[in-house]
Amino acid sequence: MAELGENRTWPEDLFEFAWFNERDDRLRELSEIAEQEDWTYHNTDSDFPYAVLFNYIRYTHRRLADENKIALADNGQFSCFNTGLVTPNQESLYASFEVNRRAGAQQPWFFKGWFRRGDWKLTKFSLLPELAHYFDDPSCLVFDSRMDFRINIEHIISETPRGRFPEPYRSMDAYALQTVLKGAIDNAKERVRRSYKTAIPQYYRGRV
Repeated sequence: MAELGENRTWPEDLFEFAWFNERDDRLRELSEIAEQEDWTYHNTDSDFPYAVLFNYIRYTHRRLADENKIALADNGQFSCFNTGLVTPNQESLYASFEVNRRAGAQQPWFFKGWFRRGDWKLTKFSLLPELAHYFDDPSCLVFDSRMDFRINIEHIISETPRGRFPEPYRSMDAYALQTVLKGAIDNAKERVRRSYKTAIPQYYRGRV
């Protein structure tokens, strides 16, 4: 019976966990079989395509490794995890791996492919792993407008690369950008107070 790695430690970084041949091509393949999403940054430069998908898969794997939700096949030669993505027909997609047999390989696994839940290639797993889980209390997903806003202005203005700002803000001096930013934050506060759905929860360092 496939195990979900009881008392097993998995590398948290996806690219320490497995070797990906032609990473960008593998991400493109996933984007083509998954339900359509916009996987590119629009206001941030990136050195490779599918940057959003790249980060999504990395952080999903990290959470699954932490939760021990990576499945091991009966023979111990294959592993897989639930990407959390689905096909256009709402069929779950899994990342599948084989033991890395390359001499001197640093990663214990070798990426095999993205497979639908019903694909025969996943029959080697008696059990397929569940989705990543991020919260137990649903109330943490609803923003409490009574909470204090603490904005790290110094970090946003001085430490964030200007390339992450859309034009015309990239060329503003620090004082002008701070003035614009404070106005945007005030507007955001009012929007959130009118509709809590405006605030998008973020999972960071083990907390929502």
